[in-house]
Amino acid sequence: LKGLAERLGLPTVPRRIEVFDNSHISGTNAVGGMIVAGPEGLVKSQYRKFNIRSTELTPGDDFGMMREVLTRRFSRLANESDPEAEDEQSGMPDWPDVVFIDGGAGQLNAVKEVIAGLDLPREVTFIGIAKGEERDAGREKFFMEGKEPFMLPHRDPVLYFVQRLRDEAHRFAIGTH
Repeated sequence: LKGLAERLGLPTVPRRIEVFDNSHISGTNAVGGMIVAGPEGLVKSQYRKFNIRSTELTPGDDFGMMREVLTRRFSRLANESDPEAEDEQSGMPDWPDVVFIDGGAGQLNAVKEVIAGLDLPREVTFIGIAKGEERDAGREKFFMEGKEPFMLPHRDPVLYFVQRLRDEAHRFAIGTH
């Protein structure tokens, strides 16, 4: 986590990371998945799935699905949670320090629209992860507000860690089907 903070230029070492991914079956049965990780690793008891409810979305609209999932997650968090509270069982904060979005600049822009419309009581860093050319692992591009898109070195342990998180979010979203 310290390496992640250093590599990505985060203000603090993250205690709670949330990763979001969407899944659908040929445009139907759309779901969003959220996984959680922290100093102790993956926290499966805090994973969440979101059945996409909107009937306004075009089948397979990843941006629209991401908007809905993040709106639901952060609206509820802002309304029901103290930004400084911790879960009694895990000792993990309720609020994420970092949120990874499976997708590139388009998905990150959709998230920024959602977040701009909410009055969040706490700062959260949002990062988009786009799969590399030909979906080649190791060539992921990272998108962060105020920075040019960048890549991490091919054999960087931080890259492996982020890939593992992204892959777990993908597995969880697909597994909800």
